[in-house]
Amino acid sequence: MQQPNAGRTASRVAIEGAHVVTVTGEEIPGGHVVVEGERIAAVGPGPAPAGSYDRRVDARGCLLTPGLVNTHHHLYQWVTRGLAVDHTLFEWLTTLYPVWAGIDEHAVHTGATGALSALALSGCTTTTDHHYVFPREGGDVLGAEIRAAQQVGLRFHPTRGSMDLGRSAGGLPPDHVVSDRDEILAASADAVARWHDPSPGSMLRIALAPCSPFSVTPELMRESAALARELGVRLHTHLAETDDEEAYCRERFGATPTEYVADLGWTGPDVWFAHTVHLDDEAVKTIGATGTGVAHCPTSNGRLGAGIARVRDLVDAGARVGIGVDGAASNEGTHLLEDVKHAVLFARAAGGPRALSVREALELGTLGGARLLGREDEIGSIETGKLADLALWRLDGFRHRDVADPVAALVLGTPPPLELLLVHGRPVVEKDTVLTVDTDAVAAECAAVHRDLVSRAG
Repeated sequence: MQQPNAGRTASRVAIEGAHVVTVTGEEIPGGHVVVEGERIAAVGPGPAPAGSYDRRVDARGCLLTPGLVNTHHHLYQWVTRGLAVDHTLFEWLTTLYPVWAGIDEHAVHTGATGALSALALSGCTTTTDHHYVFPREGGDVLGAEIRAAQQVGLRFHPTRGSMDLGRSAGGLPPDHVVSDRDEILAASADAVARWHDPSPGSMLRIALAPCSPFSVTPELMRESAALARELGVRLHTHLAETDDEEAYCRERFGATPTEYVADLGWTGPDVWFAHTVHLDDEAVKTIGATGTGVAHCPTSNGRLGAGIARVRDLVDAGARVGIGVDGAASNEGTHLLEDVKHAVLFARAAGGPRALSVREALELGTLGGARLLGREDEIGSIETGKLADLALWRLDGFRHRDVADPVAALVLGTPPPLELLLVHGRPVVEKDTVLTVDTDAVAAECAAVHRDLVSRAG
């Protein structure tokens, strides 16, 4: 429910008594963090320094981490959950495209509000979004999700996605959900001009994101990369998610997915891919050597039976790796902390118990994600001067109190209650309740939009 003081910035806040995990390698049992405005002013052991505070948070029994960073999502899919639940990726897409073709501003705003609220409850303070469905009569759907992020209060890095390769031209999506290339490029430039804020502490930044090799022409990929670099924004796309995509790229382009996009200029520190499940050794080397980023989406990949990404190999090769929940139509929970856990379990299922440690996984979910977005100097760790994006987890309840390692309790245990979530120094969640929107009302509206979309799609 909405709270009277939701979203207001307290000028000086002390969080005291927590086990502080900075993610820089330091952990401080019984430590403190002081927040002044939107930034962290002090971090250290014991009580906060003497002085005047607008609020003191008794964090005994709690673990304090940086806010989690979600590096891949499709927010609108929150209103199309629970469909095509036993399908492969290509089967799932062809089933859902007719439903998604009916989205409009209202549906996107409603779905995004639901998904962003769920992300906040999972400890997420910064999220991306990959929106690539733009129905001609849908209105300003990108603006709709941006408004939702502003209302919920999360730091937002949406990407202006696109598709120009319809089924009649050999692509996967139906022709009525793709757009003209010149129109896409003009709309992409407009989105950057309208929304992108490159200033320090920014709450909103835009990237460009043609959808995938099987829904976008090589010309759009190449020209989008040139446009993004001209405008100084980042690049994002799906890549190497399934065996079907591998076969498609070899047949159509005579190359693996990684070879194909690399030839189009799609590698480097300003690029990050979603999934990268099916990589050969040469692809791992290419991504690592170029400092390209990867959004690892273990839950979605498991849900669609896509496979397990080579996270250990990618990290060792020098790739920048973060965690993503992916769209809620392929990850009905949208719980980012659970994806951190699944990253550990999937890596160990494939590579043994030392393939990924719990602290490495937490770093991927925080500082790793910040690196993908070019924000590692501002978010992703608890350090003096960084933005006050913080998650305080309660670990003194029945399920967690006797777990010897608090980081293992967080990452491997049942998701604990979220005592407090600060974004830019502002409280967004307290005691597992979103302060900024009425989640009961949002849930009811999401259900209504779901029924309408499915009904109209037949």
